[in-house]
Amino acid sequence: MEGQILQLSISKGGVPKLPVLSGEVGPVGIVGDVQQNTKYHGGPRQALLWITAEGLEELKAEGFPVYPGALGENVTTTGINRRTVRLGQQWRMGEVIVEVTKMREPCYKLDPYGPGIQKAVFDTQVKSGDFTSSRWGLAGFYLAIVKLGLFAPGDPVTLLTDVA
Repeated sequence: MEGQILQLSISKGGVPKLPVLSGEVGPVGIVGDVQQNTKYHGGPRQALLWITAEGLEELKAEGFPVYPGALGENVTTTGINRRTVRLGQQWRMGEVIVEVTKMREPCYKLDPYGPGIQKAVFDTQVKSGDFTSSRWGLAGFYLAIVKLGLFAPGDPVTLLTDVA
């Protein structure tokens, strides 16, 4: 599987995150990105949040005014089917290698994008790890950093290791 980075985004805390031209990735994410509530966000197992552009398009078709960075993701990709991403997979994004560690559970910070967005992107199936949910990956995937490095929009995104 291969796609590419469409946008990298950071913020001084909260959403939306704003585009940057490139990113240096340290152990807990893109240098310069800040999480306000570190009880629920950030740290080594949630260093980056990844959402697909195709998933954002699905949400736009449902009437939610979302765009790359709107949902707080650091990495927006194109060309990857979110329904094929699994916990435990490792991906190369530019020089960076990441591991998918956790599904993102949305909170009230997404309310500005419309009533019901949390239910549109997350359900009990996703919470239980059931990738057959139609909502799988719409809220995003948390990533741990396996290999530090640089990445930028246009860089390839490639599946390195799959899970059984």
